[in-house]
Amino acid sequence: MMNFEQTENQIMIAQMVRDFAEKHIRPNVMEWDEAQYFPKEAFKEMGKLGLLGVLVPENYGGAGFGYFEYVTAIVELAKVCGSVGLSMAAHNSLCTGHIMYFGNETQKSKWLPKLASGDWIGAWGLTEANTGSDAMRMQCVAKKDGNHWVLNGTKNWITHGLTGDVALVLARTGELLDSNGITAFVVERGTPGFKGGKKENKLGMRASETAELIFEDCRIPEENILGNVGDGFKQAMKILDGGRISIAALSLGIAKGAYEAALKYSKERQQFGQPISNFQGIAFKIADMATRIEASELLIMQAADRKNKNLSVNKEGAMAKYYASEVAVWASTEAVQIFGGYGYTKDFPVEKFYRDSKLCTIGEGTSEIQKLVISRAVLK
Repeated sequence: MMNFEQTENQIMIAQMVRDFAEKHIRPNVMEWDEAQYFPKEAFKEMGKLGLLGVLVPENYGGAGFGYFEYVTAIVELAKVCGSVGLSMAAHNSLCTGHIMYFGNETQKSKWLPKLASGDWIGAWGLTEANTGSDAMRMQCVAKKDGNHWVLNGTKNWITHGLTGDVALVLARTGELLDSNGITAFVVERGTPGFKGGKKENKLGMRASETAELIFEDCRIPEENILGNVGDGFKQAMKILDGGRISIAALSLGIAKGAYEAALKYSKERQQFGQPISNFQGIAFKIADMATRIEASELLIMQAADRKNKNLSVNKEGAMAKYYASEVAVWASTEAVQIFGGYGYTKDFPVEKFYRDSKLCTIGEGTSEIQKLVISRAVLK
């Protein structure tokens, strides 16, 4: 039996994140967005609050919480700024999560405390220019040379590609299209042959840095391999299962932010001598938004509950991510409509929710990929 009533920890974390976001993020949201500025120092402050190691066990310097607390934190951040929420999600579930789940004791002791504290910022490199969903065709390759592996190639669309202190990189070590021919490497910034490349100029999520990772004869010691040679693709698929809960939570936060702004505005905006919320056309939009947001939340909590119990979240994570991300786009569109002309200006927050929301239907598996995962699960 699932009980989704908020725990004391969730209530405490929600309030802590709200206070932090109001003080350190909201005053700067539009300035960061316009400049495409990743607020590295504010992000590192989140590490002091335990937000960059929410799921990391305490013995590695993390907060030691579960997925309910993790979802709560991302939602509250995304209600204020989707970009910061996205960066938190990528740092926690992708780079840190991959090391936490698949690293050996030496590797976890070496890297997790730095990532959980915020001393280091993490990146995760799977996607390439011509291999989005088709990851097994990756062209980034690693060849063994003594006790090292030499990595060559480029990764694209990488969160923290320029400022990340460490990157978890998936590279081909076997034949093309071989699911046992991809290996996970940990590459520290400063390693010769490793550098950041082009920074993307994006529609939304502009304060979350997205850039290339470039490897040119980059020598990586054998002890930086996570798991066994050839395990990388299978590891990545498991990481993405959990990562979809992160993006679902991000989507939920954006949808809630847009909804709360529209709800407040509808009660204040007067037309024909009364608040526009009195008109059925607006009231029904609000009702639809509230219902779909609550449905999203229930799907997310179901997936989080299974993740906490170490059960498969392949189907549940895909459902939560698919539905919540589509609701985020729909809800932010409705919010802009409720605001009318003002919703199309940067003087009000809903235009940013509108721009930010779209990435949620693309990143960490498009909506089409989620439907593929779901259909395979229910038709088998």
